[in-house]
Amino acid sequence: MTTLYRLDCTAAEIAQRFGARVGDDPWTGGYVAPLGFAPVVTAGREFIAGPRPAGGRLEPRITPRLWGVLPPPSAHDPTRRITSVRNTDSPFWIGNLRNSEFRCLVPATAVMLWGSGTDYEGRRLKHWFAAPGQRIFAMAGVWKDEDVPAFAVLALDARGAAKEAGCKSMPLILPDSEDTRQAWLHGGWDKARDVIGRAAFDLDPLPSPG
Repeated sequence: MTTLYRLDCTAAEIAQRFGARVGDDPWTGGYVAPLGFAPVVTAGREFIAGPRPAGGRLEPRITPRLWGVLPPPSAHDPTRRITSVRNTDSPFWIGNLRNSEFRCLVPATAVMLWGSGTDYEGRRLKHWFAAPGQRIFAMAGVWKDEDVPAFAVLALDARGAAKEAGCKSMPLILPDSEDTRQAWLHGGWDKARDVIGRAAFDLDPLPSPG
């Protein structure tokens, strides 16, 4: 799974791309690594988690979240944060995934995936990918309401170009469809599971951004 991605655009560009309110997010572009803050797009309540008020959808907005949620207390290392979701039926995730309040779009312009090979110095190979035809694409994400609200990215087995490069897993990239994004942000769990089933698998290899 990716442990690094780039988001080479401003918060205003993200807002325009995904029809969201930009708010006060100061993002101007760059790398995103675990334990760093990054803009995500949510459609829940403004400051607190909980059911949306009855009577209509809330406007999607950009808000900063920490990448990596705290694991359950039973984890071997309770301080090591979780950056990806592989099992959507896990009791640790299902409550948040079933409540669309906690689903989010994680914007990116490129993702780095680890390959199975090594370079001449014995270091694992890094491969960079982008979504075909999308300068800014959306990964499916979910967040938890912790002391510092944090998010994780849904992941699946590598396919296509990522698998050919020897990568084991890849982020779940949403198809470039407004209906799909709205289903992820607002739909019931049945619709969200359908979105997962229709995830975009094609990736374009990129040169390392340096």
